[in-house]
Order: sequence, then C-alpha cells, then structure tokens
Amino acid sequence: MKYSSELSWLTLFSILLCGLLVSSQLDYKFYDNTCPNLTKLVRSGMWSAIVNETRMAASILRLHFHDCLVDGCEGSVLLDDTSTTKGEKNAFPNRNSLRGFEVIDAIKASVEKACPATVSCADILALAAREAVFLTGGLFYAVPLGRRDGLSARESAANEQLPTPLEPLENITAKFTAKGLDIKDVVVLSGAHTIGFAQCFTFKSRLFDFGGSGKPDPALDTSLLQNLQVTCPNQDDSNTKLAALDTTSDKFDNNYYKNLVSNSGLLQSDQALMGDNRTAEMVMYYSKSLFLFPRDFGVSMVKMASTGVLTGQNGQIRKNCRAVN
Repeated sequence: MKYSSELSWLTLFSILLCGLLVSSQLDYKFYDNTCPNLTKLVRSGMWSAIVNETRMAASILRLHFHDCLVDGCEGSVLLDDTSTTKGEKNAFPNRNSLRGFEVIDAIKASVEKACPATVSCADILALAAREAVFLTGGLFYAVPLGRRDGLSARESAANEQLPTPLEPLENITAKFTAKGLDIKDVVVLSGAHTIGFAQCFTFKSRLFDFGGSGKPDPALDTSLLQNLQVTCPNQDDSNTKLAALDTTSDKFDNNYYKNLVSNSGLLQSDQALMGDNRTAEMVMYYSKSLFLFPRDFGVSMVKMASTGVLTGQNGQIRKNCRAVN
C-alpha cells in the first residue's frame, strides 16, 4: 500500500515536472532578436481585421481555444484537409463555424516578409488572440513564445476533445482538466464569451424544447427568451442566424458574468456555471468587479496557451499555415 502511494506521488510529480519543463522552454523574449517587430505586425493585422469586422476578435479568440484544446497549441487547427488526412476544420464543433483563417494567413504573410521562416503559426495565433482581447478593451498580457507547428491534425481528436455548448458542466470541466487546467480556468476562460456571437442552433433547444420537455428552459430570463424566439424562430432556416453572447458583444468586459447572475446566459453550458456552488461563487466574484476578470483571464490564457506545445527541434516552422512544409 505504501509502495503504491509512493508510486502515485512519483507519477504525479513526473507529470508536473514535464509540464513545467515544456512551459520553461517558452520565452517572453523568444523573437526579440530574430523578429523584433512581431508584436507590431500582429497587432496591425488584427486591428485591420477588427475594423473590417468587429466580430473577428471573438472568432480569432475561439480559433486559438480550439487549437489549444485539441492535442495542444501547435497550430493543427489551421491545417487544411489533404487527400489522405482529415484535419480539424470539419470536425463537428468546427464545421461551418470556425472563422478567421484568412486573417491568420494575412498576418503570417506580413511576418514572413519581415522575418522569413522564423515565427510559427502557433505563436502567431497565440499573439493574435491576445490582441483580440486587448483591442476590444481587455487587459494586455504577455505571451511566452517559442512554439513550433505540428505536422498533423486529426478530425477525430477535435470531435473527442472539444467541449460543446450542450454538454453538462462536469464533461466540460473534465476536458479542461485533461489539459492541465482547473475549474477556475473553466470559469475564467468561459468569460471569452463576453465578445462575439453564437449561431441559433447552439442554443435553440433552450427556447422551444428544453430537455425534450416541449417547453423553454425555465432558467432562461423571460425577456431574453422572448427576444431570442424572435431572432431564432423554431424552424430550420434560422439555425445559422446569430445572437450576441452578451449585452456588450464587441467589448471585453465582465457583463458576461452579470448576465449569468441574472439568468441571461445565452448558451446552456454558460448558464450551467450558476448551477454548481463552486463555479457560481466564482461567477458572482467576477460579476462584481470590472478589473478582476480581465486580470485572471490573462493568467488562464497563458496557462492554456502553454499546454501541449512543441518546442526545440520538435515540429516545424510552417511557411504556409494551412499545410506542412
């Protein structure tokens, strides 16, 4: 029994040590000498994209999430399908909804012009996500760099590892903890829904037939329910219409949490945070201060962006983010 306990602690220590070693290979100054204008190039590209379409900030942030939560932050989500492999773009959680690939292509092209074969697509995506937050009113947070790009992508991995809006909180939490994140990270990173929109099909069951009851979700605020039923009528041709994820969908603030407190969360998976005492307490905490959420969001983003990274001689620096070299 003692031996088994010691072995368990040794295994846990080894896992933690490996995680720390990977994180330590990332460096806040990684490109200071090889691509000193990298941040300016990424910010310029993101600024242009957001000016052209405000919604793009949320799309890039989601793109980064969907990269990191499937086999780590190694740019696999950016790879196109080939004649022999099916990548992540057409996995169920991504199909006809994941956006922003052209924005990353444009930023990559400008970076390649300034610093050829130097900066990975995975790093560009991590920086672009940070700029999406910063340019919509969130706090600036430093991003450690040095990721390299993966050589493959798996549709099956995306189907298995990405959380969906219809999953119970315990399933979503399990998918986050499998990546080394914790329940606080679940609450904080869910706050990314303070910007952007969702397609009607992701929450329509809450409006008309919640849990097969033939009635709306009783937890949904009545006024919001009525507005959403107009936006998303109970017919198939409304599935791809859009509804704002919170009341200030183009501003990175803490209104997302205020909405949850008032039973006005759009997605079932978001409102579920109020159904668990542990997560509800954190939601209340972030709803009361404009500063606390943006501060903690940066911490959790850096933590997520350090999971499953390739460094050193692993992977490659892709010339084109859509294909391996």
